[in-house]
Amino acid sequence: MALGALILCRHGESLWNRENRFTGWTDVDLSPAGEEEARHAGRLLRASGLAPEVAHTSMLLRAERTLKLMLGELGGGAVPVHRSWRLNERHYGALQGLNKAETMAKHGEAQVRIWRRSYATPPPPLEPDDSRHPRNDPRYADLEAPPAAESLKDTLDRVRPYWESRIAADIEAGRCTLVSAHGNSLRALMKLLENISDRDIVRLEIPTGAPILYRFGACLRAPARIDLGASQ
Repeated sequence: MALGALILCRHGESLWNRENRFTGWTDVDLSPAGEEEARHAGRLLRASGLAPEVAHTSMLLRAERTLKLMLGELGGGAVPVHRSWRLNERHYGALQGLNKAETMAKHGEAQVRIWRRSYATPPPPLEPDDSRHPRNDPRYADLEAPPAAESLKDTLDRVRPYWESRIAADIEAGRCTLVSAHGNSLRALMKLLENISDRDIVRLEIPTGAPILYRFGACLRAPARIDLGASQ
């Protein structure tokens, strides 16, 4: 049986992307520009002849809405959708909601760069009684230890089991698989797929609303990455 293709897409621009705020697990909707980015991503898939047979997304509205708008542009039948917190954006801890430029002015550009871009250093964590802590969100009531802050390494550690148990299984079953998620959860997944080093992954940028296609060799080895937006 031939392996299925994998399509990754970061959600369209969110309202807090536009306002230059740290978002993390905060549930922020798409901006009007982000809605159009999501529709355009769907049109790119259609033009490339790709028809997702199963989809995975996070628990966050901006990724779910991006997925819905993409699938709407494809105009096909119902596609099974699986949602998981493991595909959520990296948790930015106490930085969530803060303006990035103002945070740099307060803490210094070098420190904020470490929080944002180092592989293994998380930002300052939330206190347990902070309303932003996921333990206070009923959607995550089943999690034993929801994160108060995460590094990219932490994000990869929670993405990995979902890749191994759910996404990879769909690809091995020959299904064209679409993942609508976030900049850092997708960076974590791409690090796994391409064996990107800890040093190089911090430089990987994933634009909003720009689908990325992977086709796999035998046993999910040596995937070929195609930027569908750049190919049009």
